[in-house]
Amino acid sequence: MNLCRLLSTAAAAAMIACPAIALADPSAPPAAAAPSAAPSAAAPPAAAPALPTIPRIAGGPDLYETAKASGQFTILIKAIDATNLKGTLKGMANITMFAPTDAAFNALPPDQLAKLMTQDNLPALQRIILYHLVGAPVDSSKIKGAKGPIQTAEGSPIQLDGSNSVLMVNNADIIQADVHSTNGGILNAIDRVLVPPDSPFASALRPAPSPSSAAPSSAPAASGTQ
Repeated sequence: MNLCRLLSTAAAAAMIACPAIALADPSAPPAAAAPSAAPSAAAPPAAAPALPTIPRIAGGPDLYETAKASGQFTILIKAIDATNLKGTLKGMANITMFAPTDAAFNALPPDQLAKLMTQDNLPALQRIILYHLVGAPVDSSKIKGAKGPIQTAEGSPIQLDGSNSVLMVNNADIIQADVHSTNGGILNAIDRVLVPPDSPFASALRPAPSPSSAAPSSAPAASGTQ
């Protein structure tokens, strides 16, 4: 699905999806033949997963200045400067950047991140940065209720998913959306770094697993029989 098709169908998809979500209540008990005299209280809906929080981002004159002034994207800004993409972000209007925060970069394996930032790997780094850019304004209204690929400046598509309460791009959550710059650009802050699937760093730049995700050790065998 190309950009125009995705954006043009987003509003229609939202109108279809929202009523279905509102009516479907997985916590509701199955219908009974006759109503109970004293119905029990319905279970509260499951809470949405907590997203990382960052200070509110203010829009600037362009996407580069917006990200730099925030202070939450220092590694991204360093990568943009190293790959000579500053002029692109300052000069192009009406584009969208899905911007990984410093926490997103710091979740990558440190040795691989340092390797990516070396002079020899700047072409690969430039492709990764371009993979976060879309040549059209894409705000939350165009993502909510929609699900599908959209082309990036790198050439490979990313997958937008607005079918749930948390908006996503690939495997990253959008933790702040709709930061508008004066020249029409939109910054959507994300909690993971996106890597093109054919990048030589695709498998290496995976966030380190959190301690809670480690497999539990097997329980010791009982010393006696029950």
